[in-house]
Amino acid sequence: MLTAVVFDAEETLLDLRPAVTGGLVAVLEEMRRLTPAAAGVSLADLESDWDAVFGAHSAEPVHEIRRAALARSLARAGLGDHLDELAALFFARRFELTRPFPDVRPSLAALRGRWTLGFATNGNSRAERCGLAGEFSFELYAHENGLPKKPAPEFYAAVVEAAGVPAAQVVYVGDSLAHDVVGPQRAGLRAIWLNRLGLPRPPDVRPDAELTTLADLPHTLVRLGQDDRLRIGDLGASR
Repeated sequence: MLTAVVFDAEETLLDLRPAVTGGLVAVLEEMRRLTPAAAGVSLADLESDWDAVFGAHSAEPVHEIRRAALARSLARAGLGDHLDELAALFFARRFELTRPFPDVRPSLAALRGRWTLGFATNGNSRAERCGLAGEFSFELYAHENGLPKKPAPEFYAAVVEAAGVPAAQVVYVGDSLAHDVVGPQRAGLRAIWLNRLGLPRPPDVRPDAELTTLADLPHTLVRLGQDDRLRIGDLGASR
């Protein structure tokens, strides 16, 4: 029996890409205002700086990775002394623009009351700053209270503890096959892959369900619950 549904944040509930781009554009505009040397710095440069730093420090807190990427970008124009102010500018703009996908609030409303809803993320998108205040029974953030990032088993153990039910009653929903499907399943949770982009699925990964929109999630949860009851019934009959 499924009783708790726990969601990843970025690119699952939250449309992060426009927000990050908007934050970087604001930083780039301020860089160019501060010095002519920034005229040769492009948005693509700032994006590549994130890729380079993230690739080398993916286990670190996302906030620190972003600051390190911005430091790398500012060094391109000799603006290293402005890191604090431009990081603050980036995060203010990023959170201002971060909002749920259109299918999120209706889906959460359809689920509420029947399932316990949770929010558990590697990122720094706090629910209350991204238009999702009060939507969840619990929220978990990597690197708070020593919680490691997904796919560490401790992350999923914390999800199960917060849900207050056995792992088999928890469904994790997210866009990352590694973090939101394989990791949860190894920890005994069920996993639904939200594949908004229609990407091909590797044959060796088998989510419990695959969706392209959260609008289909309520029906899918009911179906999974029915499948569980049928399977339990078959086991009982076989005895």
